[in-house]
Amino acid sequence: MSSPFKITTSQPGNGSIHLGLLPPSTPRLKTSSYQYPLKLVSPSPSHLPDEAQTLVHTVYLLTYGGGLVAGDAIDLHVTLDATTRLVLLTQGSTKLFRSPGRDVVSKQSMNVSLAPGSALCYLPDPVQPFEQSCFEQQQSYTLLPSDSNGLTGNLCVLDWVCNGRPANGENWSFLRYGSRNEIYLAQPSGKRRLLLRDNMLMDDGGVTNSIKSRMDGQGVIGTLILHGALLTKLGHFFMDEFKLLPRIGGRKWDSGSESGDEDVDEATQRRAVRQREETAAGVLWSAAAVRDCVVVKFAAPSVEAGRSWLRVMLMEEGSVARLFGEKALLCLR
Repeated sequence: MSSPFKITTSQPGNGSIHLGLLPPSTPRLKTSSYQYPLKLVSPSPSHLPDEAQTLVHTVYLLTYGGGLVAGDAIDLHVTLDATTRLVLLTQGSTKLFRSPGRDVVSKQSMNVSLAPGSALCYLPDPVQPFEQSCFEQQQSYTLLPSDSNGLTGNLCVLDWVCNGRPANGENWSFLRYGSRNEIYLAQPSGKRRLLLRDNMLMDDGGVTNSIKSRMDGQGVIGTLILHGALLTKLGHFFMDEFKLLPRIGGRKWDSGSESGDEDVDEATQRRAVRQREETAAGVLWSAAAVRDCVVVKFAAPSVEAGRSWLRVMLMEEGSVARLFGEKALLCLR
């Protein structure tokens, strides 16, 4: 006897999010579908305190069991219509469980399409690869052709990974970890122009603890990528702060003082305090502008040190909370 139900064509691990517009211009989550081991949770959207007319949707990206076992594959497609705003979050680190061999790889893929004026804030918790795990992921962001005002989509995305479970004696003990982020600008002809490709690959090459020996005591490394008119101010903030990092010893040659916080404005005092805290915590970071994107690289001896530094930077500048709400910073609390 044939089944009366329609046969699904969805594959395990597949997911889809479509944030669209209902007339006249009301954003609605048109699609939120998923298959095991992926799970999507979408609470009620929220209005911004300073922009009552702006509605921000939030979707939590979860996995059953809190992580990916060897051979799991996640494939998520996200579509943002014009002027919509979406926050993607996790509820804790994505665990990567042990693999029986380097030929059994857990994979995660996310493809995002952003219409002009839309904005995505993706600030997840760090990925946590367990000992002997093997993982590859790729995030691809396509900016649709700009509108009459020359605006494209906006991106604030974070990609970071920690050294595993130090309490269990793990310290970069996985077999392989690969992560690639790409930003494309769609052309009217249908072709795509690559704006940015950031690729990170760590492989032990069959030698135990070989990754640990190359990490110089760091416990977490990450990349923050910013793009779009809405995030221009935040990008300039990181670039300006990086240029003002002390380069020769501890003396601030532009202020003429040893500590840099005497007889100077409030912003300079805050910067001097933050830089001392960065040094004490062992945080290292840099920023670079690449084809209308700002790429921030950072590393810290522990997840909490990296989390604290990033929280301070984003809260001090304020754009993320203003554009997406305080909830967007949940992973940094």
